[in-house]
Amino acid sequence: MDWQPLLLTFKLALVTTLWLLIIAVPLSYWLAYTKSRLKPILETLVSMPLVLPPTVLGFYLLVAFSPASALGGWLHDTLGIQLIFSFKGLVFASVLYSLPFMVHPIQAGFTNLNPTLIEASYVLGKSKIKTLFKVVLPNIKPSLLTGIILAFAHTIGEFGVVLMIGGNMPGKTKVASIAIYDEVEALNYNAANWYSIILFAITFGILLVVYLVNGGYLKRFWK
Repeated sequence: MDWQPLLLTFKLALVTTLWLLIIAVPLSYWLAYTKSRLKPILETLVSMPLVLPPTVLGFYLLVAFSPASALGGWLHDTLGIQLIFSFKGLVFASVLYSLPFMVHPIQAGFTNLNPTLIEASYVLGKSKIKTLFKVVLPNIKPSLLTGIILAFAHTIGEFGVVLMIGGNMPGKTKVASIAIYDEVEALNYNAANWYSIILFAITFGILLVVYLVNGGYLKRFWK
């Protein structure tokens, strides 16, 4: 069995999760507290990957970033960036496709946070940035953990969107889900089974940790 697709999958999941965390925290904070009329539109756009077939998103990304398109040609010729059939393209597509899995839990954490904590921080002279990092984020750790784990696990299981924009290039864009598909097509069920078992075991363990931590089971176990 070739381990390269598994290593590439976890590299993609890690990089995507880090980018999502950077993007989702300020975005979720804004969605939780804004009164802007644009909020429903932005929430809809963020949630679209939950109901949109991944091949649809992958197709439009493929068209948009193709060197033959205006945007893709400009990125390639001016900035030297090629998103289709590259690891960068996989990361970009994965960030868009896994965005709601990071944003929704963190937004819920912000929404359910006691507002008096924020008000008390402002009264003590703390800035909005210090309040965010010193008061708000430490008090929504379960939401942050849930968002991080769900985004990571969801990225591991991606197939349609990464296949459309990344193709099937060994060592570059061939992730584990695509490797499973290839092995099944080649009637190599033993290799497909091993890929599947490994992904199943890892994602099961990741989700189990979330439920154990958020449910307080680990604290009761160690007492």
